[in-house]
Amino acid sequence: MNPLFFSLAIIFGAAVSVLPVPAMAGPAHTYEFGAPGNPAETTRSIEVNLYDNYYEPDAISVKPGETIRFVLKNNGELLHEFSIDTLAEHAEHRREMAEMMEMGMITPTGIDPEKMKMDHSKMKMGDATAGKGMPMRHDDPNNVMLAPDERKELIWTFTKAMEIEFACSVPGHYESGMMGRIDFGK
Repeated sequence: MNPLFFSLAIIFGAAVSVLPVPAMAGPAHTYEFGAPGNPAETTRSIEVNLYDNYYEPDAISVKPGETIRFVLKNNGELLHEFSIDTLAEHAEHRREMAEMMEMGMITPTGIDPEKMKMDHSKMKMGDATAGKGMPMRHDDPNNVMLAPDERKELIWTFTKAMEIEFACSVPGHYESGMMGRIDFGK
């Protein structure tokens, strides 16, 4: 599948007949703790169920060098996100998602594709498109957004043990407990 089409399918909620392949990071997307993984190098799969507003499981153990296939299923009635990042980056992302909700780009149950294309020059977001009249993309490779009943995958290679978590940044979800620990084993 064409990576651009795949990114647009995620952003606009298009039905995709197969489980998606991971988006590859561009030069602006780098993470100290890891990178998008190669599906051929997956060492194991972990099923993560997203509910209103918690994950099952709520803690995951990984090892540096391990490539995990996260199989994600939104079993809730609301839009949810599975994002792997540091606590500080999650705090920034929650601020951005609140702006997206205020502008109507996301709703409690989905994404408004037309509003995702609107001029975002009034947004204060740290995104390179902010203030430039360009559409906001929600395509970071460490992040998957799922509508109710949606199933997706995220493949990630963990390269460095550090304090990270998986979380949902849809407004109010993190604050109500929708986050989980990622523990590094030896």
